[in-house]
Amino acid sequence: MAGEISFFELGVDDPGKARAFYGALFGWTFAPGPSGEGGFAMGTPSGQGGVHGGDPGGGPYLFFRVDDMTAAVERVRELGGSVEGTDLGEDDASAARFGRFRLCRDDQGSPFGLHEPPGVH
Repeated sequence: MAGEISFFELGVDDPGKARAFYGALFGWTFAPGPSGEGGFAMGTPSGQGGVHGGDPGGGPYLFFRVDDMTAAVERVRELGGSVEGTDLGEDDASAARFGRFRLCRDDQGSPFGLHEPPGVH
């Protein structure tokens, strides 16, 4: 269903330390992520999530599910929001495993993400 939270991402300085911390705190297990850096959290009660480095003090990023990334990006822009960077997964072999991701801001500048799960479109 479109609009549900489908993925979360934790921005940290050191992904190895974050894996140790969150693994010990919540019992999360990790597998390599799409970039090979950081980790992909598996087995969390709230769904799939990831950890990426080089983002000290970063807050959690929430990604909302969409069924058609191209249409969703166009709609964000039509509504006065913005879409940042590139489509993570559009031309990447990891898209088959993780799907496609876009970072956005709403019409007031608040950050959020879009996630098209693998095999949806």
